[in-house]
Amino acid sequence: MTKEIELHLSYAKEFGISSLELEQETKSPTCQGYTDFLLRTASLGSYAELVAALLPCMWGFHELAERLLSKGLPSEPRYAQWIEMYSDPEFGELVEWCKHLTDKSTDGLPRRELELAETAFLTSSRYEYLFWEMAWNREVWPV
Repeated sequence: MTKEIELHLSYAKEFGISSLELEQETKSPTCQGYTDFLLRTASLGSYAELVAALLPCMWGFHELAERLLSKGLPSEPRYAQWIEMYSDPEFGELVEWCKHLTDKSTDGLPRRELELAETAFLTSSRYEYLFWEMAWNREVWPV
């Protein structure tokens, strides 16, 4: 986690964005919705729901990075660093551990609790898609 945060902070620094500016930045609607969803799930949901809600981010990043790596690293160093970090076998092991943890935490749950965990996973998966769209479209609050 520290490695991930350090990489992202280094990007901000390269673009001349201070830590204070990052902290004061207004989240986009999608970012606000996603983080609110995760915090609500952590606060009010079950352990299984939380684990299921957290899995799509790391799983998706790893899958995407592996696909990009298979095409070769780009010459742009920031993209290459991102791909290297998220395609790293150590990160892949973490993803597999989290998949196992999700399976283990949902094993034997009553149907309703399993449905809630599945909904949390699907909601986070949808937010992950929207998060990429948000960045691509440079989403801001319309008002």
